[in-house]
Amino acid sequence: MATDYDAPRKTDEELNEESLEELKAQSSKTTSGVDMDEADLNESLELPGADLSTESITVMVIPKRADEFTCGSCFLVNHISQKAKEKNGKPICKDCA
Repeated sequence: MATDYDAPRKTDEELNEESLEELKAQSSKTTSGVDMDEADLNESLELPGADLSTESITVMVIPKRADEFTCGSCFLVNHISQKAKEKNGKPICKDCA
């Protein structure tokens, strides 16, 4: 964007006044057209596919393998290579150690 360095510059006070006037003008335009209550607006909106109450989710559970362990701190199943130490007889992963 080209800048004219010879043009008179506005002070910060003038810039603030202009921006306040613009904000007031914008707010008067937007508030005059909205008369709905937020609660009514939220109830009237329906998202596509939002009713999932009749849906069921099936997940295949894979049992823990011989080369995996369950961390005693975060309870995630990790590969044995992620085992850092044992605390109170429970293996602890590198992330929790």
